[in-house]
Amino acid sequence: MTPLSVLDLSFVSADSTPAQALHDTLALARHVDGLGYRRYWLAEHHALPNVASPAPEIMIGQIAAATRSIRVGSGGIMLPNHAPLMVAERFRVLEALFPGRIDLGLGRAPGTDGLTARALRRREAPGQGGNDDFLDRLQELLFWDGGFPDGHPFAKIQASPAGVPLPPIFLLGSSDYSAQLAGEIGCGFGFAQHFSGMPAEAPMLAYRRLFRPTRLGERPHAILAVAAICGATDAEAERLAASARLSTLRRERGEYRPLPSLEEALAYPYSDAERAQIERGRDKLHVGGPETLRATLTDLVARTQADELMIVTAIPDQAARHDSYTRLAQAWGLGAVSEAA
Repeated sequence: MTPLSVLDLSFVSADSTPAQALHDTLALARHVDGLGYRRYWLAEHHALPNVASPAPEIMIGQIAAATRSIRVGSGGIMLPNHAPLMVAERFRVLEALFPGRIDLGLGRAPGTDGLTARALRRREAPGQGGNDDFLDRLQELLFWDGGFPDGHPFAKIQASPAGVPLPPIFLLGSSDYSAQLAGEIGCGFGFAQHFSGMPAEAPMLAYRRLFRPTRLGERPHAILAVAAICGATDAEAERLAASARLSTLRRERGEYRPLPSLEEALAYPYSDAERAQIERGRDKLHVGGPETLRATLTDLVARTQADELMIVTAIPDQAARHDSYTRLAQAWGLGAVSEAA
């Protein structure tokens, strides 16, 4: 059985607050921990009014402390925003506190707009124009875990806490770049099908084809992140998806507004062009009752050879959001079912 996991952006809804979104994240993590989901990952985004997740490393510690067995990680840390030593030390702390339960997912995008990226990446020299130094930072991060070459200026520095390894590393992406790199260095890979502009099959299969064992991993592990909503019936799922569809439409116009309420989304006066745009994006949001969604996702796993599915569900009503994850867990046949189910 292909494991199911959760990706959470701490969505801010129109009738709530960013602070409440963080508490909703903790509540959802406790809920899916009892359902048998394998991982719970937190994203890094900055200065966006529709998500409240700028510091996944903080939330990882909170969630790991509030749950029993689910693995908790970053989906991901945007490495160009951080000094590699800080990433290494923070995740060593997490691994020391929760051994065997932490994941380190890494991305190369800024997770925000250009101006905010400049504010985050203060180490860039004037005139660089935001040149991509992801590979340099990734190599440095790996050196902090495996040791620097002789003569390197950082070779005498001991990352803290000493004697604690980095947790498993995954490279995240929405194109084939990270797929190829993850395969070459032998780490895990996560593909963001929920917002990628390309089909998932090519990068997922390329990662598996290019993978070579290293100290980072002996075998490939490909996670496919998908947006999905599971209702009691197909019709109910389509109704619940109205908020996510309107939010996506606005985001594609550059409007990063809080997740609209279901009532607002159902009453929205869509133009013919907007309806056509939504239809074109249906392959990025998988919607249906339990049996329909299970069949859809099973086919997706077969086509991409995914080792794991990571589900992101954008529903403003938290009870309905919990129910969506519960229905999918039951339809998928996960071994544990929470008392709330």
